[in-house]
Amino acid sequence: MNSAKGFFITIEGPEGAGKSTQLQMLRDFIESHGRECIVTREPGGTPVAEQLRALIKHHNGNEPIYDQTELLLIEAARAQHVRHFIAPALERGAVVLCDRFYDSTTAYQGYARRMDLEMLHQLNSFAVGGYHPDLTILLDIDPEKGFNRTAGRTETLGEHDRFELEDLSFHKVVREGFLKIAAAEPERVKIVSAADAPEKVHSKIRELLLNAF
Repeated sequence: MNSAKGFFITIEGPEGAGKSTQLQMLRDFIESHGRECIVTREPGGTPVAEQLRALIKHHNGNEPIYDQTELLLIEAARAQHVRHFIAPALERGAVVLCDRFYDSTTAYQGYARRMDLEMLHQLNSFAVGGYHPDLTILLDIDPEKGFNRTAGRTETLGEHDRFELEDLSFHKVVREGFLKIAAAEPERVKIVSAADAPEKVHSKIRELLLNAF
């Protein structure tokens, strides 16, 4: 693996796709090749962005969070995350693994919440300031299977967040959105079935990564 420059990898997918598991396995694999590798997430990744994450995902007060507010909070968290954390890591040559990035905004807020895609692309571009993923791994899973996985996770980790509480039809549109993104950018976005056992999924991701570096 070339260590001369940083490499930015994002992991995307519907709820219950197993992103967290694959991120940890992938970090171990990259570090075994002698590269600095850091794992982060969106929304979040810095103290300021994590405060915004809590509001975005777990707000339950009487005052609703409107779709437009949700979008701008996500983009604010992203702008902070990129400038304070992602950009410095890439500049020093690290591999950055990020659990969700702007493709999630396009899938959730654009396709599922039916917000204007061109406006979303402009906001995403403004927020990232030129730092785009070198490789995006889309973990694809049927939303019903994903729901079954998150139900089991909730039993041990607590209640669902605002996005997990959306109905099945919402999550079907999210998945369709991700697949449209992958079809539009096949060089960057690689689809991996998340329905298989974690070890098999990881093996497929390793192959993609070895080809990418």
